[in-house]
Formats: sequence, C-alpha cells, structure tokens
Amino acid sequence: MADETPAQNPPMAAAPPPPTSATVTDSDSPAVLEKQDPSPTSHVPAVSVSVTESVSTTIAEKEEQAPPPEPAALETDSSDKGSGKEELPPTPPPQAVESESEPPAVTEAPKEENPPALAAETVVISESESQQPPAPPQQEVVTESESLAAMMEKEETGAQAEPSAAGTTTTTTSAQEEVAAAVEEKKVPQNLGSFKEESNKEADLSDSERKALEELKQLVREAIDSNLFNSESKSEENPEKEKKQESKEVSIWGIPLLKDERSDVILLKFLRARDFKAKDAFVMIKNTIRWRKEFGIDELLDEDLGDDMEKVVFMHGQDKEGHPICYNVYGEFQNKELYQKAFSDEEKRMKFLRWRIQLLEKSIRKLDFSPGGVSTIFQVSDLKNSPGPGKKELRLATKQALQVLQDNYPEFVAKQVFINVPWWYLAFYTMISPFMTQRTKSKFVIALPSKSAETLFKYIPSEQVPIQYGGLSVDYCDCNPEFSDADPATEMTVKPGTKQTVEITIFEKCILVWEIRVVGWEVSYGAEFVPDAKDSYAVIIQKPTKMTAKDEPVVSQSFKVGELGKVLLTVDNPTSKKKKLLYRFKVKPFCD
Repeated sequence: MADETPAQNPPMAAAPPPPTSATVTDSDSPAVLEKQDPSPTSHVPAVSVSVTESVSTTIAEKEEQAPPPEPAALETDSSDKGSGKEELPPTPPPQAVESESEPPAVTEAPKEENPPALAAETVVISESESQQPPAPPQQEVVTESESLAAMMEKEETGAQAEPSAAGTTTTTTSAQEEVAAAVEEKKVPQNLGSFKEESNKEADLSDSERKALEELKQLVREAIDSNLFNSESKSEENPEKEKKQESKEVSIWGIPLLKDERSDVILLKFLRARDFKAKDAFVMIKNTIRWRKEFGIDELLDEDLGDDMEKVVFMHGQDKEGHPICYNVYGEFQNKELYQKAFSDEEKRMKFLRWRIQLLEKSIRKLDFSPGGVSTIFQVSDLKNSPGPGKKELRLATKQALQVLQDNYPEFVAKQVFINVPWWYLAFYTMISPFMTQRTKSKFVIALPSKSAETLFKYIPSEQVPIQYGGLSVDYCDCNPEFSDADPATEMTVKPGTKQTVEITIFEKCILVWEIRVVGWEVSYGAEFVPDAKDSYAVIIQKPTKMTAKDEPVVSQSFKVGELGKVLLTVDNPTSKKKKLLYRFKVKPFCD
C-alpha cells in the first residue's frame, strides 16, 4: 500500500540546521572542521574535528605492552556502565606514526546551540588500524541503497551493472566477498539520477507550462462562475445566491482554487499529474471535488476513528529538505488480530481507508503551499516482516487505496524509500513497474535490511530518524530531556578493524552530557576523563564494554568535570563491516 501510480500520487499506508562549514588543512596535518559563534555577546569557543592515524591493539594487548606499572588506581563497580568510575594513571601520549597515503575522511562537527561561555570543546577523532585481524566476512549479502528506476532501466536495456556510487570508501575484500558483491550488483539496481522536485514559482515555469497554467485557471474560473463544481447540490430556492456563495468557497485542502497566492501550487499539482494538459487536469480537479463531497472529507477530519493503527502509519520528523516524513510499518500486520480488524471484510477495509485518508488530509493541511514552500511528503515504507503478496485481503485493500490516491492526491510524494526490503518485493516490483511512468519510478529508493539505516541517513538527519531505524529520535514520552530532535548529531563511519576516539576537551568546570550510538553495535565502547594536570589520575567513566545489538540502542551519559582535561569516547570495531557512529553532546554550567 505504499506505492505510487502513473499519476504521481502518495502511496498508501501513508529543515534541519545547515551543516557546519568546514575548513580542511593540507594533507600533512590533520583535517580540521571548525565552527565559530558569530554572536558578539555569547562566546562559544571553536569546535574542531581532526582525524589522525595511529597503531592500535586490543585491550588485552594494550595492557601487556603498557609502560612499567604505576601505583594501582581505585576501581569502582564495573557493572555500572553509565556512571561507574575508576581512577587510573594519566594516559601516556600516543606515539606518532606515519599516516596512510590516502587522506583521512573528514566528518562534520555538530552544530551546537549557543551555551553560556563555559568552555571550549575540541573533538578529536583518532582512527587506527587494529593489529588483530578482522573477523571473517559473513555470508550475508550486502547492497547499497538504490533507485528502483535504475533496475527497470537495466531490465529493459540489459546493461551491465556498474560499481557502486562514487565517493564511498572501499576496503580489501576476500575473493568470496567479491563474488558475492558481483552477484549483488546484478540483482539490485544502481542509483541513477534521482527525482528532483520542480519549482512552483511562476517565474521558473517554461512558456508552455505557464500557458497551460493560464488555460487551466480560465477553465476553473468558468466552472466556478457557472457553478459547475456544485451542480449536484445546487439550491433550488435561490440558485443565484448559491452560485455567488460557491464562487467564494470552492477549495481543496483548505485552499481556494483561485485568487490565493497558494492557488497556483494546487493547480500545478494537477497539471503535472496530467503532463500539463490543461483540459485533462481540469477533469481531474472536477472529479476530485466530486469525490471529496461523496467521501465526506470535511466531516472525516473531525471523525473519531480510534488509535488502533497508530503503529502502522505515523508522521515523525523532517528530512534534510524540510519535508515531513510519513512512516508505513507493514510488519505490524503480522499481528493477526490487527490484520483481521483492518481487512477481514469490506466494511473494515473501508474504515481503514477512511482512517488512512484522515491522517493524510491532516498531514496535507500542515504543508506550506506558498510558491517556495514545502508541499510534499517524504514517504518511508518498512517492509520488515511484511505479509507477502499472497494475502488476498491486503491485496484488495491496497488496490482500493491506490485507486483513490492516484485519482485524488496528485504530486504529494517527494521521495518514496523502501527499507528492509525482502527479495520477493523485487520480483513484485518487476511485475508492476511497466505500468509506472519514469517520473514515478525516479522517486523510488530501495534498501535491503543491512543498508536501511545508512539509506535513511542520506536523506534524513540522524537526530530526526526514529530510534528503531538507527537514529537518535524517540517518542516525546520516552525522550532524554537533555536532547531533542532540534539538537544536531555528528555522523561518522568506523571502518572495519579500526578504533576511533572522540576527544572532548573542556577548559572550565562544567557538566558534560552526551549521547552515543553505533548502529547495530557489535563493537566495544568505553569512556574516560583524562585531566591535564600531570599529577592527577584518569577517571574511568565506563570500562570498555562489548556492546551487542540487544543492548540499549543509545547510551546517554554525563560527567561532572571538576578540573581541566578531556573526555575520551572510544569505539573499537573488530568486525569486518564498517559501522555508523552517531554522537552529540552539550556543556552545562554547575556551581561548586
């Protein structure tokens, strides 16, 4: 039910802050990202990010190769991951080694809110090659997220698949991995040019498009003047009064079809759905207005249809371009009781359709239909544990919904991303894709389970991605009060067999609060505070601990900094797969 049709309609079942500017030093020195507080009244010291290379060992090896032992430190209960502390001798400075020929990757520093003038924070990301050989490659087939439009191009032309998109970092693989990758390249579509939304500003339209828009306006104006849109319910007692009233009230989604700065955006949606054929677009508008009256859209907005389906379809966050995001979770229909409640007979299927249309209508009315505004929705369809195409009731409901959407909701999808896609869906898509236009297919992006989180991060800031999909965003009732979706996070990749350390340097007494996550974990994570004073001891905030996929997805911690120094957050990835690391932090004042 989360598909689009040739009419470019939203599928069924349903601006973040700009990136911090970066300055990169030359290749002989670490790459640095800096951000400055432009405010003259509130000083926010620079935050710099650099990447350095050094030789790393496992924890056991590090202990064996450590310098001569110093006096033993006090150790607290290690079972407390979040707050257990240990005192250790100051960490000796790492020995410099020759960097690799390939320049280190540069990651973005988080764009922090303006805190009081407490401290300067420096984030140093040290990446090192582990002496311990990575684990043998798994048999799981891994693919990049791809555009489904590309798959159809290849099926039609028989072109050979090309390597994955430029810009990705490749690592040495075994012959077995290369064979698996080659097979995968042929099965999963490569990413060609993706869909880009057209401008709704009249100045950006071509001459033929402006001409079609003016022609459609004239047809709508004549229909309003002749009361054509309300011919079935025209008042017999005073038709002139009804005619005058209708001329002021004909609107869709709360927006008048004429004489409003947003009117052109509505008309352009219908024109684009009909390839800028004004007469066809006018017929579509007329049919849509009639359907909305028959379906009772105005009454539907205030109707109480319950909250049984809230986990099936929900709105959450915005993508990087400011589009609201609608998530469609098909795996919820594995619940037999819920499935029967939604699809067991025609009456229940109609109730589900009304519930879905109600959610869509409410979401549409929150869009900005001004010429430069955001007037489309970003759709995410999660196919994990989705019922297969053999479910007759679901198939009937999907067909019914698609018909309604293609006829009455044109051009409301900015992008349609399918995640956790099973192989049967690719076969299903191959069957239905010939009935879709290239424009519709260009909006589709597909990701297999191993690439779902990475795919979402391409379009959605990690702080806006729900926690169950690899991000940091949680429901308001469960969220960490220290952070919200408005607090940006830094994303970076931990390469296979490497260790990365985030160093946060504090220059004044404060409370440091942070969140950190590695998608899927299967890495070791530890945190410690290293004071600047030579006669002070390091404090273990969390002992290096193996984190698995079953552990809490996000670690939230804080540390009261009573002296100058730095907090080190270390992630060691011993696996043969790269890992996505997310983190964000805040500095808060405290009084002695």
